[in-house]
Amino acid sequence: MTTAVCPGSFDPLTLGHLDVIRRARSMFDEVVVGIARNSTKASLLPIGERVDLARAAVADLDGVRVEPVDGLLAEFVRDVGAVAVVKGLRGGADFDAELPMALMNRHLSGVETVFVVGDQRLAHIASSLVKDVARYGGPIDDLVPAGVADAVRAALRGRDAG
Repeated sequence: MTTAVCPGSFDPLTLGHLDVIRRARSMFDEVVVGIARNSTKASLLPIGERVDLARAAVADLDGVRVEPVDGLLAEFVRDVGAVAVVKGLRGGADFDAELPMALMNRHLSGVETVFVVGDQRLAHIASSLVKDVARYGGPIDDLVPAGVADAVRAALRGRDAG
């Protein structure tokens, strides 16, 4: 059985992420969605909520599970027995950002990164843009899986109240 890891902060999970997860599942027997903390960004949604939302979003996908990543991705990949890391690309900027991480993960774990080109109809969807649109009251329900838009709006209301 081949296992791949689809890692990310998924803050929040988008339809573009789900597209890449589905594509990864078509190539591997099992896909582990690794929800990580991004040390360079302040998260809107706590990691536990991101894990719960992702589990709900992939509940209908056989062979896909969601786990939090507590340390280095290279260690997580080894722990779950993955043969590959799968990352989605929307364009050249994504490749430029992902390449150094892929090389470091290969250096640390020996595991290759597979780049998957996402559905072009979803290429404009990025977690950061979803948060920006929501922050100004714009509609995001058609950019994220069910339940995620409500969680984003609730988190933003909580920040505004604080």
